[in-house]
Order: sequence, then structure tokens, then C-alpha cells
Amino acid sequence: MILLEALPIALLGALLGLDVVSFPQAMVSRPIVAATLAGSLVGNPPAGLLIGVVLEMIALDTLPFGASRYPEWGSAAVVGGALFAAQPAGMPGALPASTLAALLTASISGWSMVVLRRTIAGRLERSRDRIEDGSRDALLSLHLSGMSLDLLRGGLVTLIAMMIFGSLVRAIVAVWGSDSAPSHAVVVVVAATVAGGALWKVFHSVRWVLWFFFGGLLGWAALLVTR
Repeated sequence: MILLEALPIALLGALLGLDVVSFPQAMVSRPIVAATLAGSLVGNPPAGLLIGVVLEMIALDTLPFGASRYPEWGSAAVVGGALFAAQPAGMPGALPASTLAALLTASISGWSMVVLRRTIAGRLERSRDRIEDGSRDALLSLHLSGMSLDLLRGGLVTLIAMMIFGSLVRAIVAVWGSDSAPSHAVVVVVAATVAGGALWKVFHSVRWVLWFFFGGLLGWAALLVTR
């Protein structure tokens, strides 16, 4: 993938990476949304939706609370969605290879968020006296610089991942031996297993959530039947 092709995808990754924590936290960085948007940008939204569902099931096991370390799915889903959508339809190995690229990107991008937090903490320490004195400019500068750095972080992670994994995914697809159906099935089963484990933990730790889940499931089924 040449640089000019990767730049629009990197911009989308920057915006969705910003949504994860900094602004506006509108849930557009969820994998099912981010990957679909990336697939649409490439010209193949159904492919983006497919890998977005797979990544969303895996991401259900992530609980982004407080200062905990977790994968960053916004930029990673953009990478996975764009890579998978760029492959010809029905190519064996495209889904496993693109999913692997997205998972590696999520891990690397999660590490970059830790680096960003430490950088912002350093800036906060240097501005502490001015903020305690009630300086509005110091507070605004800290907020705006933090969001700007997060935007830059998401864009760089997405751009570098696209440049590296674009060639890697094509190479894997070129030598993949099995048909596309079995490889897709394996990825979906693994993702569903991870999602099932995440739901199981929630059902056993939050009171009444299982009944709410079944209520929503029955409501959805009734809607499908009555349409």
C-alpha cells in the first residue's frame, strides 16, 4: 500500500482513536462501527461489517475502566476493516490475516495510549502550579494538547499499521492453502468463544443482567417475527 492510499484511512483511524478516550466518546470507535466505516472508505462496506462483527465479539472481553491497560480498538478496527475490504471477495485467508493485523494493531495502539498518558502526566506536573492558581489558559492548553496528541497518536498508529500489514496480508492471502469457508468459520468460532466468555463473566458479576439480556433477546426476536 502506497502512502497516498493509506492517508485517508490514517485520518479515519486518528478520529476514531480520539473517540476511544479523549473526545467525544460517542461509541463510533467500537469495532463494528469503525471497521464498517473503513470498509465503506475502501468501497466494500459489507466486508468491513463482517470483520467488524468479529472484532466486536473479541472486544467484548475488554473493560476500559480508569487507568487500566487495554487494547485500543478504534484505530485497530479501521486497519482490519480497510485491509479485509481491500481483498477480492471470497479470497481464502483474507479474514484470518486481516483479523490478526487488527489484533496486533490493537495491542500496539494500547501501548501507545500508555505512553500518551505518561506524556500528559508530565505536562500536568509542569503546569500544576498554574492550574492550582486557577489559570484558565493552562487548563485549556493541557486539554487541547492532550487531545491533539491523541489524534496524532491514532493517525500514526493507523498509518504505520497499514503500511506494514498491507503487504503482509497480501502475502498471507497469496499462499493460503485452504478454502475461504473453513478459515472464516474458524475465526468466527474463536471470536464467538471469546465473546461467550466475556458475557459469562458479566452474567456472574452483575445482578439481574442475565434477565435483561434475555429480555432484550426476546424483544429482538419478536421484532423479527412481526416484521
